[in-house]
Amino acid sequence: MLYNMQDIKNQAMEPVLYLAELTKLTYTNPFNPLTHTPFGKMMAAGSDVFGSIYTKREKPEWGIEKALVDGKERAVSVDIIQENPFCNLIHFKRYGCKNRKDPKVLLVAPMSGHYATLLRGTVKSLIEDHEVYVTDWKDASLIPLEKGRFGLDEYMDYLLDYMRLLAPNLSVMAVCQPAPIVLCAVSLLAQQKDPAEPDAMILMGGPIDTQAAPTIVTTAAENRTMNWFELNCTHNVPARFEGANRKVYPGFLQLRAFMSMNPARHTSAHTKLFNHLIEGDGDSVDAHNKFYDEYMAVMDVTAEFYLETVEKIFKEHAIPNGTMDWRGELITPDAIENCALMTVEGELDDISAPGQTMATHNLCSNIPTEKHLDLLQENVGHYGIFNGRHWRNTIKPAIGKFIRANKR
Repeated sequence: MLYNMQDIKNQAMEPVLYLAELTKLTYTNPFNPLTHTPFGKMMAAGSDVFGSIYTKREKPEWGIEKALVDGKERAVSVDIIQENPFCNLIHFKRYGCKNRKDPKVLLVAPMSGHYATLLRGTVKSLIEDHEVYVTDWKDASLIPLEKGRFGLDEYMDYLLDYMRLLAPNLSVMAVCQPAPIVLCAVSLLAQQKDPAEPDAMILMGGPIDTQAAPTIVTTAAENRTMNWFELNCTHNVPARFEGANRKVYPGFLQLRAFMSMNPARHTSAHTKLFNHLIEGDGDSVDAHNKFYDEYMAVMDVTAEFYLETVEKIFKEHAIPNGTMDWRGELITPDAIENCALMTVEGELDDISAPGQTMATHNLCSNIPTEKHLDLLQENVGHYGIFNGRHWRNTIKPAIGKFIRANKR
């Protein structure tokens, strides 16, 4: 019912958004005498801010058409390597770089509301000296029911298939949500003595052991019953979508959760947008729009995946407690002996706090000491560990060095 109400609201807002756009055009028209008055500027700015808040964003484009390699700009294309119902495995192909023999990296993007394009900055940096493959997850509202379920077992199936496809000489890198699932998939390959086991595994800001450092996210999960999560967080996709009647955790609920963690920041950002529009500060307006076009573009995830994640990762702490399984097979991280392990955490991360990811090192006790590395980046929050200045200047070079040092 909630999803249907949200969809009706979105459709009802469309004429209002058209009116806001018309108002903006009216008061930015150079031939309108009111355009250059304080009233006209306020009307145009208010319409723009209204549109910024209420416009429903579609999936953003990657927008990566070139890479700087060895000081030269190289053309880049985004190619689908393998298409599956819930994900496309994509490759950022660099032209003119065939002879470089750069390490292959499978970058596992979060499936937690945002699209994989949230990692655009991560990819842009990595493709300078790596062959980069990314899990481009699909919006569950667009996946017909006959395509089946998608839970933790199916997620691990996908990762196992992708690592086998890209092996050998592959490193796998997980950002936030997929860190525990990547650990499980690599553990399974090690348990099965599969030659596709990666050379290195890099886990960044992920909830491996949420008991190690509680946050508002972990507390919310522990203090509510699974019945509460199922009743309040999962809803059926409305009939007009391709995934009609599929039960999902809607992207709009995830977005509300993101924004409720820091409402003052988002209110301030839109107040500043209003002022920048009046002042004619185009650069600041563009920066705001670029951020929120990405941040507010959200996708649905399947209910089974969401509920199983809450139950296994946040409530049962199945990985550190040794009860995690894949299709009945117990997962044992201490089976990993050959794959090097690097963890990356942000000092100020309030989503996956320092300690949650680092706990992986104790679980992977049979990896040789020289193949362990933990990086705690000072003065960085959750997003700063995979985007921005600290990522580009410190974290990414350290990851590149680690991957090359552990190439088998």
